[in-house]
Amino acid sequence: MKLLKFVGLSFIFCLFSLQITAQKSYLDDADKALMQEEKYFEAIELYKKAYVKEPARDVKVQIIFKIAEAYRLSDQQLQAEVWYDKSVIAQYADPIANMRLADMKMMNGKYDEALVAYQKYAAEVPSDPRGKKGIEAAEQAQSWADNPEGLIVEPAILINSEFYDYNPAFSDRKDMEMIFTSTREGSTGSNTSEVTGGNFSDLYITQRDKKGKWSVPVLVEGEGINTEDSEGGVVVNSRRNLMYFTRCRVEKNGYMGCQILSAKRQGVKFATPEVIAIASDSAVVGHPALSPDDKILVFASDMDGGQGGKDLWYIREESRGKWSAPINLGPEINTTGDEMFPFIKENGTLYFASNGHVGMGGLDIFSAENVGDAQWGKVTNMKAPINSSANDFGITFSGNKNRGFFSSSREGGRGKDDIWQFSEPPILFVLKGLVKDLETGQPLVAANVKLIGTDGSSAEVQTGADGTFEFAKNGDADYINKNTSYQLTVSKPNYLNAKGKETTVNVEESKIFAHLYELQPITEKAIKLPEIVYPFNQANITPQAADSLEFLYKILVDNPKLVIELRANTDSRGGDDYNLKLSQKRADSAVAYLVRRGIDPERMEPKGYGETNLLISDDEIAKLASEEEREAAHQANRRTEFSILRDDFVPANPAGEAEGQGDAAPAEGGEQVAPEGDANPETEAVPEAEDEGAEDEQ
Repeated sequence: MKLLKFVGLSFIFCLFSLQITAQKSYLDDADKALMQEEKYFEAIELYKKAYVKEPARDVKVQIIFKIAEAYRLSDQQLQAEVWYDKSVIAQYADPIANMRLADMKMMNGKYDEALVAYQKYAAEVPSDPRGKKGIEAAEQAQSWADNPEGLIVEPAILINSEFYDYNPAFSDRKDMEMIFTSTREGSTGSNTSEVTGGNFSDLYITQRDKKGKWSVPVLVEGEGINTEDSEGGVVVNSRRNLMYFTRCRVEKNGYMGCQILSAKRQGVKFATPEVIAIASDSAVVGHPALSPDDKILVFASDMDGGQGGKDLWYIREESRGKWSAPINLGPEINTTGDEMFPFIKENGTLYFASNGHVGMGGLDIFSAENVGDAQWGKVTNMKAPINSSANDFGITFSGNKNRGFFSSSREGGRGKDDIWQFSEPPILFVLKGLVKDLETGQPLVAANVKLIGTDGSSAEVQTGADGTFEFAKNGDADYINKNTSYQLTVSKPNYLNAKGKETTVNVEESKIFAHLYELQPITEKAIKLPEIVYPFNQANITPQAADSLEFLYKILVDNPKLVIELRANTDSRGGDDYNLKLSQKRADSAVAYLVRRGIDPERMEPKGYGETNLLISDDEIAKLASEEEREAAHQANRRTEFSILRDDFVPANPAGEAEGQGDAAPAEGGEQVAPEGDANPETEAVPEAEDEGAEDEQ
């Protein structure tokens, strides 16, 4: 009996020991896969098995956090958020869980929830600047997302696959060829990566035709370019005959470091690549970028001596193929987070991805100005739409233009990481306006607006019920084109025409041109001209009078069929006969001016009315309180106006010179224009006793 009991207890003890051994094996293997070998997908499965077997609550809580870490490192942000949230609920001891949870909420676009998690972390660990940075980022990100910069961003549909496609780089001088990194089917590395869960990455190449269509990507050709390891992170020099790229060696124990290699172009292929010795074989060195003169190579690395995480470093070519020791770009560029995927534009500006600077979630793309030899500063977030809550990285530009490609894991793509293209929106011009009745101020319906451009284009629209019109799009074409000047004519039956001009010459940004046209109705009522002031006791056309007559000149040019009576009036002071004579001379003088400007004299009948057509009677003037008011009333009577006699004028010599285009110019500097058939007012004596009396012409 005792023997049986002993045997039974021994059996139970052995089973318990086996369970502990199995549990310990799962957990140890998971830790190794996560922290040493970077086999995140394998680690997730091992941790879940260990969690089921683990009896101790505190260990279970640690496993939950590690599962979240593995999801985060394998770019599975939604699942990572779920498991970090579980770790916080389970009261994981390290406050880092709140910060990680906030990071994942940022990457999933939940900025309000991320703000709360960052605030909690900042309260728990006030000495860690990441909490304050996170709060700033969460507050700023929503504003950036709601107010994107003026760029067009869309996925490169013909290039992307359902796998990882990222880090594009132009590889020819005309930017019609591009090399990028992909894990799509057909890659050389046939094994499944326990880091990405897919194929190992290779370099692919595609060409763009004249219509902008990209060809089906194919593997970059060349002995030793694409291998069983992971290749990516490419840049091509300015002559487009030398390529630098990254290779990360993978063995059974996981990643064994990354290196930068160079390969010369030989036609459509590349020669066998050579390693650039930068750091030890175990270090991560990759993502090369070249300065415009090809002498500075910037790269990302986790080598010792940095600011934390992966930093940006550079080496300088001291002689052909020989490079200097690496130099860190310093704390203004690098942070305690990761800085990767550099690119240097032709103007020297550095672009890079970072999760350490204030961003919108995950990796964001930043720019830094060139402030010296191999020195950059003034880091600026590129904001939306280049950046998003997802990972945004690996940007490249076409020359110095504000267009190119970048990589992103945001929604809307085809795979996990996709290549997106960006460009400035096309310059668009819109010409819009409002047409109103000059006298009533009411909008005019069905007024015709005609547009004629110097490029030979023409178009017509009518105003709507609200009196507005617009020239914007004409099907797929534009009404308003670049570097073109336009003439507008606005017309409506029983109204005088109005004309206007607009130009897009030297306008380099999209613009809305707005115009207001007030059409004068054609009635029997006389139309008052802008105030015309004559010299005392004279009919000379002064510069001020010429400016006022330009108003009438423009009306006559815009309405070539009008025949008018030009009417001059005086106030009541002075003799009747004299005032009549003086007003006739002034009407004649105004007509003569317009004839000199090219208006056909047959279209104008000058008529002086003297004091016979007062607007304000002497009795009304006498009742005014002040001398100033009385003088203003007399001035209102001393007006020049016109009335429309008919609108059917046909020139006697239609083949002759177009009116408004004569050789005569406006009178300047007080030049006198003598009325035809009358004595020159400068020489004709006018008795002061018969003058307009107290009229004091100003």
